Amino acid sequence: MVDRDVVTARVATIDRCLRRIEETRGERRAALLPIEVEDIVLLNLQRAVQAAIDLATHVVTAEGYGLPDSLAASFSLLEGHGILDPDLAERLRRMVGFRNVAIHNYQALDPRIVEAIVTRHLGDLRAFSSRVVQRFGL
Repeated sequence: MVDRDVVTARVATIDRCLRRIEETRGERRAALLPIEVEDIVLLNLQRAVQAAIDLATHVVTAEGYGLPDSLAASFSLLEGHGILDPDLAERLRRMVGFRNVAIHNYQALDPRIVEAIVTRHLGDLRAFSSRVVQRFGL
């Protein structure tokens, strides 16, 4: 059974991080140096994706859906149990890959990928947290 406090904390982290990212797109951006914008966006994107991973892993283990063998596997298990549709699950798995590159510096980050995530895929993280909250009536 999922723990309401764990879910609430992870959802709050996702929301807070996404708000910080969105703040860099408005009037406040003019007051920031480009490197500050980059740092705010990357740090909060990493944190939001990690919170989504933690939330997915919690749900998967608490509900007995199996043991994920990778960070991205939790989203596959949620897809297999009907919590996530295949498209959203795939986009979240890709975000895990982005997070790995960002944290471990496997390769230089492509600014176009970061911009695409920020402009088109932040809603995926919100959709995921909303589905978990709705699914478990929290």
